[in-house]
Amino acid sequence: MSSAGVTVVALLADPDAPTEIAQRIARVLPTRLADESAPGRRFDVEVVSEPFTAGTEDPPTLMRRIMDRGRSEDWDIVVALTDLPLHSHGRKLVVDLSHEHGLALLSLPSLGGLRLQTRARRAVEEAVLGLAGSRATGAGEPPQCHPLLGPFVSRLAPVHLGPVEEEETADLRYVVSGPRGYLRVLIGMVRANRPWRLVPGLSKALAAALATGAAATVNSTIWSLAESLSVPRLVIAMVGSVGLMIGWLIVDAQLWHRSAEVSPEARQRARLYNASTVMTVGIGVLVCYGGLIVINLVWALFIINGEVFASVTRSPLQAAEYLTLSWFVASVATVGGALGSGLESDEAIRAAAYSKREQERLHMLQDDHGDQLVT
Repeated sequence: MSSAGVTVVALLADPDAPTEIAQRIARVLPTRLADESAPGRRFDVEVVSEPFTAGTEDPPTLMRRIMDRGRSEDWDIVVALTDLPLHSHGRKLVVDLSHEHGLALLSLPSLGGLRLQTRARRAVEEAVLGLAGSRATGAGEPPQCHPLLGPFVSRLAPVHLGPVEEEETADLRYVVSGPRGYLRVLIGMVRANRPWRLVPGLSKALAAALATGAAATVNSTIWSLAESLSVPRLVIAMVGSVGLMIGWLIVDAQLWHRSAEVSPEARQRARLYNASTVMTVGIGVLVCYGGLIVINLVWALFIINGEVFASVTRSPLQAAEYLTLSWFVASVATVGGALGSGLESDEAIRAAAYSKREQERLHMLQDDHGDQLVT
């Protein structure tokens, strides 16, 4: 311990979402740890935000990097949080622990997409308590029981112990595997991407879509087309326009990840990256599409004259006609928005891709090293 009865805990977090989660955990962690520990024992918690995963996603390498970082500071325990999906021996890593060195590496996507903050807090608490207890007794070995299993267990994706090589820094590892584990990690990655932040970033695409929708709503040819389309065709138009928007955003911003490595883990990681990117962008586009339907409906209620509409389509303008027209116009407007999305900067949607964030973190790390060399 750094001083009598005080354990210094560092939450080493990647930038963006992991840092935000770590900061929220740090507000309550000292009190919760003290309540669970022996009387008189205190914990000092500090958050350090830096791209410690830049340039590698190999758990043993990351654990050594964390160990070296901890040795350079006056820290008793280091818990590292990353939003990268880490792999070990073909399985998705949940957490690596080193009781000898007081280290923990937590992969946030493995916690899934629901109640992420609560699950992360519980995981960090259990990790710190387990590591602190081991260091206090001087055992330097993992406990016989495995209390860390609790925060990760769910009926959707069972967590189990993973193999650890003798030369590794870690002495205890939890992993998830199988289709359910893949789905859990994928949902966690989409959650870490924060797809709701994509919508404000598409301002130019939305402006183009709104302009297209406003013009299409008062076009008599669009009225006739909307009245002639059946529900299956309207669905096809919706799927086609949304798919076009998603594809164009990914291609234009170069979000598709291509791995230079040929290992099975690299290919699996690339599939996870690309699947999470498609889902993240898809959620953002669907939110925009729903907003377009609402705006087009309000615009149609305000601007369209029922008699003129009936004279063109030979159908009375009722609720069903308003909804059908707004639905079809949203599909037309989304295509216009796809053209407008070409005006967006890469920064507007870079958060939707893990590979882009990883490149940014690598640049941050290189800039920091460059500054150190200058000084």
